[in-house]
Amino acid sequence: MSRELVLYPNGKENSNGSGHISLYLAIAATDVLPLGCGVNVNIRFFVFDQIRDKYLSIQDANGRVTRLHKLKTEWGFAQLLSHDTFNDSSNGYLVDDTCVFGVEVFVIEGTCKGETLSMIKQPQRTYFSWRIDNYTALEDEFYFSEQFIVEGRRWKLGLDLSEGETGADTCLSPYLILDDSEILSPNKKLYAKFKLRIRDQINNNHHERTGDYWFYHPFPNTDCGFPEIWSKRDLQDVSKGYLVGDCLFIECKIDVISVVKDFSSN
Repeated sequence: MSRELVLYPNGKENSNGSGHISLYLAIAATDVLPLGCGVNVNIRFFVFDQIRDKYLSIQDANGRVTRLHKLKTEWGFAQLLSHDTFNDSSNGYLVDDTCVFGVEVFVIEGTCKGETLSMIKQPQRTYFSWRIDNYTALEDEFYFSEQFIVEGRRWKLGLDLSEGETGADTCLSPYLILDDSEILSPNKKLYAKFKLRIRDQINNNHHERTGDYWFYHPFPNTDCGFPEIWSKRDLQDVSKGYLVGDCLFIECKIDVISVVKDFSSN
């Protein structure tokens, strides 16, 4: 990564440099520097005393390490020397209208760290509806819907009819699952905010819950949902409208999808 000295003879504007010499170290060619990449440096500036043949050394009082990157391309002193001090010929900094500035740079560590976030609010899809016929005849513990697509991602719904922790035949447990065909790389995470509901086919008084979940490597296909969203006894109460003609509808709407990519490297 190339670096250069930047001199502001009349002081750097907007940095309280008026009446002073301002001197900065800057990283060059930032247009090819990826966002999040940078370099950690310890910086010491010099002004040459041409009369005494020695250098005035100026650095951070605490010797702190400075990180330069695409969003912070330079570091230095807005008030390196006052004009009065610099122009005083007895100090030796300006002789025959000539001056000498220098910098010593110790590179501590170069890194690329950061994340990019892409977010889609209100994806263009209404509720995905999963129709389950002959509900009371279901004998297996787990069932899965067909695949459905939201914003290019493949999903499916799951239904857990196992006993769970509260005893047999007590609860209905639907889940949202990232389809097995979706593979997340180690540096990506996928966030979804969603609604799961059981449709009331008579009164439109749907039973609905909202949740959110991060899907990530190496477990992208973990299910997320509500272990005890509705009791089976209430479900089979015909007056509530959830089970009509032995048919049940479980529906899902994904409200927000976010993909986070970690491009950190050391």
